[in-house]
Amino acid sequence: MNPTPETETPEQTTADATDTKDTKPPATDLSKETADGTAEDPATKDAAPADSPTGPAPAPAADGTDDNDYTDDDDDDDAADDAATAGSSGLGSAAAAVLAVCLGIVALTGTWSSRVLGERQGLVGQLKTGQSATAEQQISAIYGDAWHLTALVNGGVALVALIVGAIVLALPRPRTAWVRPFALAGAVLGLLGLLMSLGMYFDLFAALPTTAS
Repeated sequence: MNPTPETETPEQTTADATDTKDTKPPATDLSKETADGTAEDPATKDAAPADSPTGPAPAPAADGTDDNDYTDDDDDDDAADDAATAGSSGLGSAAAAVLAVCLGIVALTGTWSSRVLGERQGLVGQLKTGQSATAEQQISAIYGDAWHLTALVNGGVALVALIVGAIVLALPRPRTAWVRPFALAGAVLGLLGLLMSLGMYFDLFAALPTTAS
């Protein structure tokens, strides 16, 4: 007698299939959906781009200009202003030094204005004195006053030359080397002209002529 083979019922087959389906491990989802509905890869999220800067980018200024460019422009403007100031001061000191020399020479040799004023003063003294004036009075009014006025004008020019030369010497050392020697020469000439004018005014170098008694 042959044994009857066991047959699986449909209920057992379905149960086995269900158990096999339940024991299957779930597939790993590498992509993660973001809040806006797009898929995001965790590996891509964690990895930083190679060309991204390590620090935050500098924010531009409120007016759209760069601070570095603004600083460079300021430095250029300051340098240009300093150069212009130095050029103008150097030109002024050089001109003042030459002026001091010229005034000193004129003070020693006599100016045109002092000569004209001296001649006018002599004419005025001649008109003021009459025939009744003595010789000493006529000499003093016609020649002495004109002489003194000429010395006074030349002394004023010499004093100006001395002051201008001293001011240039007191200024900071200029870039041009010949400015200070010219200023010194002008101051010395002015001093000499001033001393000569004082001697002429007080009749130290030459007294007024006198008549024989």
